[in-house]
Amino acid sequence: MLPDEVIGSVVAFFALYFACYGLLTILLMALELDFLTSASAAVAMLSNVGPGLGPVVGPSGNFSTLPIPAKWLLCFAMLLGRLELFTVLILFMPRFWRG
Repeated sequence: MLPDEVIGSVVAFFALYFACYGLLTILLMALELDFLTSASAAVAMLSNVGPGLGPVVGPSGNFSTLPIPAKWLLCFAMLLGRLELFTVLILFMPRFWRG
């Protein structure tokens, strides 16, 4: 049996991952991208899996047609995915910087 701390950590990671995924998808849709492009680009950047789905960011497309704010948002999402969520998001907590 796994300790409760391990189970809690795994649940917290999955909850944070899906919260970031949902927020990224909504923010990309606010930049007037369709749902398929937004959702697949967000998961591609968070998971570092390569191209998304659809004609814009799919295997036959590329990210060059996206608006500049969407590219910055996806760059941040890629950092979240590459450096792990907790590592990056802890930098935004004031308690971390107090010492």
